[in-house]
Amino acid sequence: MNCKNLFRFALALLLIVTGSAVFAHGVDEQTKAFLVGNEGAAFIPFLYIGAKHMITGYDHILFLAGVIFFLYRPKDILIYVSFFTIGHSLTLLLGVLGNISINAYLIDAIIAFSIVYKGFDNLGGFRKIFGFQPNTKAAVLIFGLFHGFGLASKLQEFEMAQGGLLANLIGFNIGVEIGQFIALSFVLLLISAWRQFASFERFSTLTNTLLMTAGFVLIGYQLTGYFTQ
Repeated sequence: MNCKNLFRFALALLLIVTGSAVFAHGVDEQTKAFLVGNEGAAFIPFLYIGAKHMITGYDHILFLAGVIFFLYRPKDILIYVSFFTIGHSLTLLLGVLGNISINAYLIDAIIAFSIVYKGFDNLGGFRKIFGFQPNTKAAVLIFGLFHGFGLASKLQEFEMAQGGLLANLIGFNIGVEIGQFIALSFVLLLISAWRQFASFERFSTLTNTLLMTAGFVLIGYQLTGYFTQ
């Protein structure tokens, strides 16, 4: 695949993901029925649901794509992804077990903002416009906390039975990590292949601008939902 075709593929993928994020990121009817009717521990089903939700959670994947976009060393990728994982794992458990309720539209708007933030950060916007650079690891951890509340808000909608709840949440969270690993591996392979071509540096500005655009689209969608609900 030459560099032009690779870039076109990446652009098409971003546009498809953005459109899908608006219309498909949710819980299907079969999963809804299971979550509402389940009683007791169901570790494996919740593991599967968590993995499926993360793979179709395009807002989470877009943010992580921005996080690893300019990371070249496996050690750095592992560190940043670990900060994100710690953040969303904490608030996923805290949100559900502590019954901390945040409006789903608002939390998803903040998650969408994290995409804008990361694209802006990748463009060097903070240094160019504000003259400083925020701590990138702290930002990933903080946004990870919000992403976790987003995951929690999806589960809280179904008022799940208390029996076996902790085991189910652990299964769901492990599933989220599995889904995250699968999706992130695909994104990393795509970015790593693109880095072999000179077009990576040439189009990196456009790509991160498109990433910001996707975030703004999602923010608009979520805020529209909030004000019209």
